[in-house]
Amino acid sequence: MSIRGVVRRAAGRLIHRGWAAIRTAGAVSPANPAGYRFRRLGDGACLSFPIGAIFGEAWIEIGEHTLVGERVSISAGMGPGVDLGPDSIVRIGGSCSIGRGSHIVGHQSIDIGDHVFTGPYVYITDQNHVYDDPEIPIGRQWPRNNPVVIGSGSWLGTGSIILPGTRIGRQCVVAGGAVVRGEFPDHSVIAGVPAKVVRRYVPGDGWLPSHLNGARAEHAEPGTAGIADPVETVRVTGTAGIAEPAETVRAAGTAGDAGTTGDVGHTGTLSTAEHPVPPGAAGSVQRVAPAGTGPAGGA
Repeated sequence: MSIRGVVRRAAGRLIHRGWAAIRTAGAVSPANPAGYRFRRLGDGACLSFPIGAIFGEAWIEIGEHTLVGERVSISAGMGPGVDLGPDSIVRIGGSCSIGRGSHIVGHQSIDIGDHVFTGPYVYITDQNHVYDDPEIPIGRQWPRNNPVVIGSGSWLGTGSIILPGTRIGRQCVVAGGAVVRGEFPDHSVIAGVPAKVVRRYVPGDGWLPSHLNGARAEHAEPGTAGIADPVETVRVTGTAGIAEPAETVRAAGTAGDAGTTGDVGHTGTLSTAEHPVPPGAAGSVQRVAPAGTGPAGGA
C-alpha cells in the first residue's frame, strides 16, 4: 500500500472515531445540562445527535427509555421564549422510538402513548392554517388548534402525516404516506389519502377487511331455520309480447321462515292469487326457476 493510501485510511479512522465521540457527547439525556430544560426527560431517554429544532422544552415531556432519532424536531409553541401556561403540551410516553427526520409540532396538546414506534419523516401536528377569508393570504390567517392522541403500542409508517384533531386508538398501524385525520378505534390498520380503516382485529377471527364491519362473515346453508330459500321470479307477459312488471315468489324455508309455503310477494299491481289467468292466454304467469336449480332453460 502506498504512503498516500496509509494516510487516507488513518485519516478516515480518526474522522469516524471523532464523529462517534461527537454524537455521543452531543446526544441529549437526563445526565447532561441540555436535558434539564425539559419538563420531564425520563431515565434512559435519549435525543440523538445531530438534533433537529427543539424549543419549548419546558412544555415537553419524554418518558423513560424513549429514543428520539437524528434530526427530529420537537417544538411546543410558535417559537422560543413564549409562555405557554402551566400545563405540558407535547407528551411522549416511555419506550418509544421516533424515527429520524420526524417532526412533532405542538401548540395545544399532543399525547403519544407508550411503546409507540414511528418510521422516519413522520409529521405530527395539532395546528393548521385556516382559509376562512378568501382575500387574506392563508399563511397570514390565524391558525386553529385541535388536540392529537396516539394510542399506546401503535406504529406510524414512513412519511405518514397526523393532522389536528386525530385520535388513534391502541395497537394501531398507520401505513406509510397516509394522511390521517379523525378518530380511529383500537386495533385498526389505517391507510390512504385521506386515511381510512382498511382492517380491524376481531378476537378469534384475526385481522378482517373493513367491509366486514369488524365481524366474521357467517356462512349458512339455504333452507335452515330463519334463512330464506332462493327467490323465484314470476314474470307477467303482456299483450303483443310486451313484458309487464315482474312479481316475486319466495319459497318459504323450514321452521322460522316468514310466511307459509307458496306465499307470493307482489312487486307489481297484478295479483295472480286474486286474478288467475288461463295458461297460454295473454297475461299468463311464467315461473322462472332460481339460478342453479332445475334443468337449464326450464320454465
